[in-house]
Amino acid sequence: MIKPTYSSQEIMQKAIDKAQMTMNENIGGPFGAVIVNQTGAILAITSNSVLADHDPTAHAEIKAIREAAQAIKSHDLSGCTLYTTAYPCPMCLGAIMWANIKNVVYGCRPKDADEIGFRDDFMYDFIQSGMNDTTLLTISEEHRDECRKLFKEYQAKHKELY
Repeated sequence: MIKPTYSSQEIMQKAIDKAQMTMNENIGGPFGAVIVNQTGAILAITSNSVLADHDPTAHAEIKAIREAAQAIKSHDLSGCTLYTTAYPCPMCLGAIMWANIKNVVYGCRPKDADEIGFRDDFMYDFIQSGMNDTTLLTISEEHRDECRKLFKEYQAKHKELY
């Protein structure tokens, strides 16, 4: 059976509709995401559920990646496109890159999210300034030798890299 394909506008509307539904149920913010494969088949339609799940990582893009990966039984989403109602935050950008998604279509700009009170800008500023602002986060290297033993063991076992 051939899966139906949708236009970019139809796909984004699915993300908007999902986000609007859960936003109005106080599940999360105005963030929805859809992942389609290279043929245009929809693998996941999700929305932000940070408030309902009490999970700061329950962003629409993260949830869509998880659903799509389960749908195809692979951690590699090469060839897929992610549609999202807003420019992805740094956490979501990282997940998108780890999933090997090379195409992202977004609706609102970071400035649009900032105008309604979402605060991704401080994360971008932190990263761009060298991650040295200890009022936001302290990052320290400790116990490297012990941790490197674990890494060397993994390497010696010729485990799959991802």
